[in-house]
Amino acid sequence: MPTATDPLDRRLAVAPMMDWTDRHCRVLHRLIAPATLLYTEMVTTGAVLRGDPVRHLEHDPDEHPLALQLGGSEPDDLARAARLAVTSFGFDEVNLNCGCPSERVQKGAFGACLMREPRLVARCVAAIRAAVDRPVTVKCRIGVDDSEDWPFFLAFVETVAAGGCRVFVVHARKAWLKGLSPKENREVPPLRYDLVERLKRTRPDLTVVLNGGLRDPAAAAAAMRWADGVMIGREAYTHPWSLRGFEAAVLGRPGTRTREAVLAAYLDHVERQRSRGVPLPTLIKPLLGLFNGAPGARRFRRILSEDARRPEAGPELIAAAARAIGTCRAA
Repeated sequence: MPTATDPLDRRLAVAPMMDWTDRHCRVLHRLIAPATLLYTEMVTTGAVLRGDPVRHLEHDPDEHPLALQLGGSEPDDLARAARLAVTSFGFDEVNLNCGCPSERVQKGAFGACLMREPRLVARCVAAIRAAVDRPVTVKCRIGVDDSEDWPFFLAFVETVAAGGCRVFVVHARKAWLKGLSPKENREVPPLRYDLVERLKRTRPDLTVVLNGGLRDPAAAAAAMRWADGVMIGREAYTHPWSLRGFEAAVLGRPGTRTREAVLAAYLDHVERQRSRGVPLPTLIKPLLGLFNGAPGARRFRRILSEDARRPEAGPELIAAAARAIGTCRAA
């Protein structure tokens, strides 16, 4: 729950996911889940400071509460990027990525490999905290390669906490930096919720949010017996309507919008973004799983995915897919 020093409700969040949780996906998630904390995809300091910050940081005001996840390992660069993100774009939190295992991220000397350099992470956290007046958090794993043991994990957290971090979002798997793809790193190493729970027992003063493998609202609610919050990953993207169930189970807030009402509201976003030149396939991508599990879902996906790339396709394609859903339900 929010406190005087941390105004964000962290009981339920959607994980930062590269190529998935872009601004259009977040608009859809917000329409379904009005109280869930949302995160951007990871944005590198280079993209913010030497690229196009508007492209990477601009977002819809309705997305708030919204956290920015930064990737980087240079304290000064992280501080500068965070300051720009907060002062010019109004993010509610800055999160440092210490969990991504991809080779590209490793070459940049950040992500999960930072777990081997906890003192550097502490300096990064301290630099960001000095630059912004928003919560600064860390998302990490329970270990890397052969370093999954409890002393390694606890030493990382305690060192980083000494730098001023009070919130740790923990993906409860270790990361294999060599030999596994990012996809395999989300599935192959076993989940160790017990280590995350042990962290919360050992450091009850810290806010500990559990991430990894939470695909069922009942499982998320069970984790809340000891965790301060839960973070939903792929389930929120592949089955976005599940967020309605997660909010009901974790926050006690049953949703009131129907899927059809969410789709109609998202269509307004599509029309605004199309006027700015955003390609229709980019806007349709987050919608593909909206009706998963409902009658007509396959037909809905087929209409959107097959026809979105036609040169003449426009927002009316979404309305046509919605009518197809209605036809299936009436049959």
